[in-house]
Amino acid sequence: MSEDYYEILGVKKDASKDEIKKAYWRLAQKHHPDKSGGEAEKFKKINEAYQILSDEEKRAQYDQFGQTFEKAQAQGGFSGFENFRDWASFMEAMRERQETETQREEFGFGDLGSIFEDFFGFSSSSPRTKREKIDIEKEISIDFQEAVFGKEAEIEIERFIVCSDCQGNGREPGSSLLTCDICKGKGVVFKISQTFFGSFRTTTTCPKCQGEGRIFEKRCKNCEGEGKIKKRETIRVKIPAGIDDGGTLRIIGQGHVRKRGKGKGDLYLHVRVKPHKYFTRKGDDIYSQEEISISQAALGGKVKIKTLEGEVWLKIPQGTSDQEFRLKNKGVPRLNGFGRGDEMVRIKVKIPKSLTREQKRLLEELKEEGL
Repeated sequence: MSEDYYEILGVKKDASKDEIKKAYWRLAQKHHPDKSGGEAEKFKKINEAYQILSDEEKRAQYDQFGQTFEKAQAQGGFSGFENFRDWASFMEAMRERQETETQREEFGFGDLGSIFEDFFGFSSSSPRTKREKIDIEKEISIDFQEAVFGKEAEIEIERFIVCSDCQGNGREPGSSLLTCDICKGKGVVFKISQTFFGSFRTTTTCPKCQGEGRIFEKRCKNCEGEGKIKKRETIRVKIPAGIDDGGTLRIIGQGHVRKRGKGKGDLYLHVRVKPHKYFTRKGDDIYSQEEISISQAALGGKVKIKTLEGEVWLKIPQGTSDQEFRLKNKGVPRLNGFGRGDEMVRIKVKIPKSLTREQKRLLEELKEEGL
């Protein structure tokens, strides 16, 4: 060991654990191989020094043996950098570094991802396999009353369906099925990566057979071995009574078929309800407003009220003014439940903006009577 660990990190021998950590991150950022002007060998030495000086037991051994630290290793005092505990300590330090908000910009997650790529050949920040998208999302617009009472709608969608030529298996009819020559039928391949932490074996999906272990002698010409083809279709969908604006319906099995015909996705139908010129909705209740004349407000009587199913008569008591009435079971059917909401009617008195001479005379007489 030709270099002093303290000198490598640029700290004093009585440096605190926090000072050692800060020095390490500053140098690791500067000399990382992915950085402009970075040095792989220097980066390795910085990590090696940090692994020893950040561990109290190993640091004590190093302080004791100094430049003859290799002797301590031979005597069992230090297990070497291939030890898993060193790797865990390193990764713990990485996570701690990511959680330090004040230094986040100096050593971002992208650097951590680069280290993963250097060691293992894949990025820690992105999935190793691309997930097949089989669900379909579509939006439908319906009228207010259609949302209340439900309807059947025709929906046009473009989706993958099972290939009719190969029945979804992707193989040209009449051709043979062969064992994959890359993975020898296992569906996976192995890779050995050499790092300064030791040797690591990683397992990945076979790129040739995509994990199947077998390959086709000939791929289906119609679907090019995918087992599915794209087609535009029209399907009928039942919109349930009581659906509200912004609601989503899940129609099982109406999405894309998976590659090689292995199951189907679902259709997610996002419902948009057009506003009504007379009614508004809050939950399962309907709200409306009706105007009555001054004489009706004073004398009371019956007035016609609009509902979702036509007009009904509502009895207005004497002296009604800006008052709300409830019409039971005239609201929205409860979605996936029983019963209906109510209609809340706001009765307001209509004040005329212009009056005839006779109307003015009568009102003046009422005024004299104290009305």
